[in-house]
Amino acid sequence: MTGKFIVSRFIKDYDNINDKNVREKYGFLSGIIGIIINLILFTIQIVLGLITNSIAIIANAINNLTDVTSSLVTLISFKMANKPADKEHPFGHGRIEYISAFIVSFLILMVGFEFVKSSFERIMHPEPLKFSIITLIIMLIAIPLKLWLSHFNKGLGKLINSSTISATGTDSLNDAIILIGLVFSILISYFLNISIDGYVGMIIAIFILLSGISFLKETLNPLLGEAPDPTLIKKLKNGILSYDNILGVHDIIIHNYGPEKIMASLHAEVPCNISIMKIHDIIDTAEKELSEKLDIFIVIHMDPICNNSAEIISTKNTVTELLKNFPIIKSIHDFRIIGDGKCRKILFDAVVSFDDKISEREKENLKKSVIESIKKAYPCYDAIITIDQDYTQ
Repeated sequence: MTGKFIVSRFIKDYDNINDKNVREKYGFLSGIIGIIINLILFTIQIVLGLITNSIAIIANAINNLTDVTSSLVTLISFKMANKPADKEHPFGHGRIEYISAFIVSFLILMVGFEFVKSSFERIMHPEPLKFSIITLIIMLIAIPLKLWLSHFNKGLGKLINSSTISATGTDSLNDAIILIGLVFSILISYFLNISIDGYVGMIIAIFILLSGISFLKETLNPLLGEAPDPTLIKKLKNGILSYDNILGVHDIIIHNYGPEKIMASLHAEVPCNISIMKIHDIIDTAEKELSEKLDIFIVIHMDPICNNSAEIISTKNTVTELLKNFPIIKSIHDFRIIGDGKCRKILFDAVVSFDDKISEREKENLKKSVIESIKKAYPCYDAIITIDQDYTQ
């Protein structure tokens, strides 16, 4: 409720999340709130850490400073990512958001490694802590503050589909867990006179490292080209197949140019006996309507197939039955027969999943085995097969 109140007060037209300017304001709001809260916590904790001589509190203070840097990068990245497309970057600058988060990941990892070293030295050479009730109270106040920040950022990240803001929310949750450990360390040191400060500092350092690794993975995957969202693929397939005279869809490839900046290309099977102008109009309409509906840029390639030939239908059914002996093949497409006379050629693409991790040599062996199987059923036909992989799995 509080998060929605803040959003409604500071973002005009906050419901219009598909507007790039509104999305930028969400990123700006997340960054500003993160900077304010984490800067306050850093200032207080670095003073308390120096007063109490606690490496764990100092480590957490520096972690908050890293969070300030992360929020600053979020601000900058959302501003730069919203820049319009230009000659050098025709699909916009959306990937800047991933690159900036990638940089923050390394900053977090550097801090984590540094405090692994500092905490190890404190374990080897423990020093007494100076207990302060004020320190304990401030730590206890900081816990719900970090939990709220986590809830706030996760909500914003989910709302505008921002991996950077969502990851910031996860980082805040980790911070809350770290603070609980700090309180535990302070109480143990005071009541039992046992110094576990170095061990708690080590745990905090590990949390920082894990957070950095999580950030790194979150941003590296889209930069490398991760598998597309299955829900998007389903909507895309169902949308294409809803148009008249589109009989099948395959070879879907998704390109991610930043959050909410996606390009898709695909092949649509259409009847070969329909007017080229008519089917072009259908494909053109599908491209425009689905691009607007799904908020992505779609390019459709037409694959004409013969669906009124008894010979092709019968041969395809037979080949489909033969392919059941090769369970690695998930489906076929672009099935056609070309040539004149008795000895002709059967051509089609056989689709295998990336999950099967098939090598190039295994593809060739599979192709040969399938061709031999078809040759037995149709001695006069030559089979030309392309082993295709599904890029959406």
